[in-house]
Amino acid sequence: MTHPDAKKSWLQKLGPGLITGAADDDPSGIATYSQAGAQFGFNLLWTLFLTYPLMVGIQVVSAKIGRVSGHGLATNIRRHYPPWLLYAIVGLLLLANTINIAADVAAMGEALKLLAGGPAHLYALGFGLLSLLLQIFIPYDRYVRILKWLTLALLAYVGTAFVVHTPWTEVFAKTVWPQLSWKPAYITTVVAVFGTTISPYLFFWQASQEVEEQQSRSGAKPLRDAPNQASANFRRIKIDTIIGMGFSNLVAYFIMLTTAVTLGLHGVTNIQSSAQAASALRPIAGEFAFWLFSAGIIGTGLLAVPVLAGSAAYAMAGAFHWKNSLELKPAAAKKFYGIIAVSTAAGVVLCFTPIDPIKALYWSAVINGVISVPIMVVMMLMAAHPKIMGQFVIDARLKILGWVCTGAMTLAVLTMFWTLGK
Repeated sequence: MTHPDAKKSWLQKLGPGLITGAADDDPSGIATYSQAGAQFGFNLLWTLFLTYPLMVGIQVVSAKIGRVSGHGLATNIRRHYPPWLLYAIVGLLLLANTINIAADVAAMGEALKLLAGGPAHLYALGFGLLSLLLQIFIPYDRYVRILKWLTLALLAYVGTAFVVHTPWTEVFAKTVWPQLSWKPAYITTVVAVFGTTISPYLFFWQASQEVEEQQSRSGAKPLRDAPNQASANFRRIKIDTIIGMGFSNLVAYFIMLTTAVTLGLHGVTNIQSSAQAASALRPIAGEFAFWLFSAGIIGTGLLAVPVLAGSAAYAMAGAFHWKNSLELKPAAAKKFYGIIAVSTAAGVVLCFTPIDPIKALYWSAVINGVISVPIMVVMMLMAAHPKIMGQFVIDARLKILGWVCTGAMTLAVLTMFWTLGK
């Protein structure tokens, strides 16, 4: 019998991978890429080509764990690994995600203030509430379509690069042959880029979304229990992830490129937030580029905040064996939706405290890079674990790619600590 997924067009197959990739370019990521472009010009564009195959590899591993086992990452860690490891990973994820939510809603508020005037803090509150209400009251099946459409907001950053004057010959040359540096600021920025493109919340989200996809489809089962469904699903996961991560890195490339040819060339090298990058663009690149950049911040924030809050909720629910699904009514999964509400609310509240979440944008990416390492190690061990994956333990090629990604992240983090300690 042919699986329904096999009859779908490649566009219809896009889902968890596309949304995960697009959510990677959140306002926090935009700030990191803007800082990289403004401070180092074209000399960090190469990082986005290096991270692309690594992202694909580790996200495919994440997706396969979810789809094969029928459980998210936290549930699998709870079932097969020591409690201290589970609580450490979930606790760090919850902390990092809350900081990211704070930074993202603050950036969205600042972006709307730039476009329309008014109180940035109240805008941030409104965006937080909007995101929360959408997650609570719209079933997963319909909500995922909204998230798919929101990915189009990222095209604003591709368009911005063509609005400003770009020396394409130099861009291509520096992408292939950059001027590398061992200075602490350069190495730290490389780690920040890695931490933004390869982030823990993306692993948890994509694995859980594969579980949601399976549960929302009539007749679909975890692949361990229905091996006849494996071929079509693995093809879908591969297409979805390759395109999703490619889209993510393409947009990141254009953000870095735009800020390099505008802010960097005009001596604006200290960018603390995505909204600051948009504001700095205005006198240099013109009104249209400013509007595109600012509107993109709001669109990507609306996409990323639910992914951040949702991945934290999936992790907590998996850790404590709670019911969890965006398809369930709030009354049927109170604790799961409670985590979504608390993490979103905590992020919004941080915007009203003396702690400035905008200044934490760049360093939150570095923190993500650091905590990704132990999570990736555990994921790779799970993906090769017969008790979790059954006959679908990952093959040698994916195993090599996943461990190379884990090693590259580990090397980047160790190099950062070495340079900072000099």
